[in-house]
Amino acid sequence: MSSANVKYSEAVKRLEEILENIDRSNVGIDELAELVKEASFLIKTCRTLLTNTEQSVKESLEDLE
Repeated sequence: MSSANVKYSEAVKRLEEILENIDRSNVGIDELAELVKEASFLIKTCRTLLTNTEQSVKESLEDLE
């Protein structure tokens, strides 16, 4: 999965699903490792998307001045 193809809302939804599965102990140890990797990727992606959005908003506001 490429971070360029992930939307913020989809990433958050998937993170919630992962947390719910882990919280309910619905995963084995092997699957847990994969879910943690996926969650880490999604968190990094969300941070990048938020940072890019913040920069875009700042630039748009500066253009108004």
